[in-house]
Amino acid sequence: MDDKKEAGVLGEASVGKPTAFDAIVNDPEMAGLTLYEKKALLVNRELDSHGMGKYQWYIFFLCGMGYMIDLLYAQAFGLIAPALQQELGFSTPALGNIFSSFNAGLCAGAFVWGVLVDIIGRQYAFNMTVLITSIFGLCLGAPSNYDGILVLTAFVGFGVGGNIPIDTTITLEFLPQNRRFLLALLSIFQPIGVVVASGIAYGFVPKYACGTGGLGADGELLKACSQVAAGEPCCDKASNMGWRYLMFTLGAICLLIFILRFVVFRFQESPKFLLYRGKDEKAVKVLHHVAKFNGRQCNLTIEDFAALTDEDSSIESMESGAPALGGGAKQAESSFGKKVKIELSRYKLLFANPLIARLTILVWITYMFDYWGFSIAGGLLPQILLQKNREIEVSTEETYRNYVIIYVCGIPGVLLGALMYGVPLVGRQWGMVISSALMATSLFLFSAINTEASNVGLNIMEYFFQSMFNAILYGWTPEAYPAPIRGSHVPYLRADEA
Repeated sequence: MDDKKEAGVLGEASVGKPTAFDAIVNDPEMAGLTLYEKKALLVNRELDSHGMGKYQWYIFFLCGMGYMIDLLYAQAFGLIAPALQQELGFSTPALGNIFSSFNAGLCAGAFVWGVLVDIIGRQYAFNMTVLITSIFGLCLGAPSNYDGILVLTAFVGFGVGGNIPIDTTITLEFLPQNRRFLLALLSIFQPIGVVVASGIAYGFVPKYACGTGGLGADGELLKACSQVAAGEPCCDKASNMGWRYLMFTLGAICLLIFILRFVVFRFQESPKFLLYRGKDEKAVKVLHHVAKFNGRQCNLTIEDFAALTDEDSSIESMESGAPALGGGAKQAESSFGKKVKIELSRYKLLFANPLIARLTILVWITYMFDYWGFSIAGGLLPQILLQKNREIEVSTEETYRNYVIIYVCGIPGVLLGALMYGVPLVGRQWGMVISSALMATSLFLFSAINTEASNVGLNIMEYFFQSMFNAILYGWTPEAYPAPIRGSHVPYLRADEA
């Protein structure tokens, strides 16, 4: 092809000048990359040139609301558990089934959405997970039987289970690289969610509980109506509406977030997902839409992608060490069933070589231990603290007030975790080591001491360092894996937690 023809194809102005083809093909950063990774590099450069625009801020806050939903419900079940058990009269071991039901839903949701997010795309998963959570969350306040609560709780967990990993992936794929620290800052919405849930519970549960804080006139806990003779004072639905009001309110919050995501702001599909599916033209259109939304101009064209070499025999990237199975044009004509097989086969990439296998195993173990700590200091804390406070004659209302005080301290913990990204000699590694050690210390002391001051102070310390740890962990994890397996692996970690 002569200079004139090449200029016509690539949109260059004149003969003899360096063309877009020359600039791209001769780029040293392209060496050793697969075709998908070359295109993804161009997308990253384009997004970096846009900076942190209005579109990215909308994505950040809407995905942050997804983080908030996660701990709204993770905390809510602990907050309503005593009132729920008192009204329905089930045993303490049976109470554990409610948490198991929620965690089973989280596990199933993480696996299912982890596969679907790389088949149907980020856009549908972004909205569907919140819609499912809002529908079943609104229904949770209705049933008056134990089995109904278990079923609805599992479906809420199913929606929540896929939400955070999807939100993390979306945020990472739209952020410019010099703003990656905001990925860790997303975790600030988690303690906000806990504070919101605890604040609403403080307003509803003690006020609309059986008797006074669940106690009868004799100072003893009122029993469920199914456990006493007819005519005796008992805890019935009409006198125990506080936990239901909490569930209805949380469901309404989730529905509002869905409306914001689906109606008010129309999320565009991730360009990297579109590239992975061989839809290059749509990826370019999305980038132009984002640029227009931000009041900027997009310089990337479909011709820039065309200038790249065809898919070669290279299976691995020298940078990532991971194959982009089925990436690009090879997937454009694949059937749904074939796409499912491709996505499932990508879990093998987590063990593609010794380095990635070691990373995967250590990350799994970290998430499992992290969730054990959260179960004690998060979901189970309301029950533990209520029981310990009754022993030292602290009222139910004061206990619910203390929840708000404890959990609001997680917000500065997240901020400190985000700052660790730029602290020399400490950074993310030592930030996680130090915060996890102090978190463990506070849990140990809390189990050994029982005063109102220690119950509040030690739990403040625990939740502060837990929030700091999670901010670093959640922000770092998706960065450690390439985009073709990012959507599948991060939800898998949620399953490990569950």
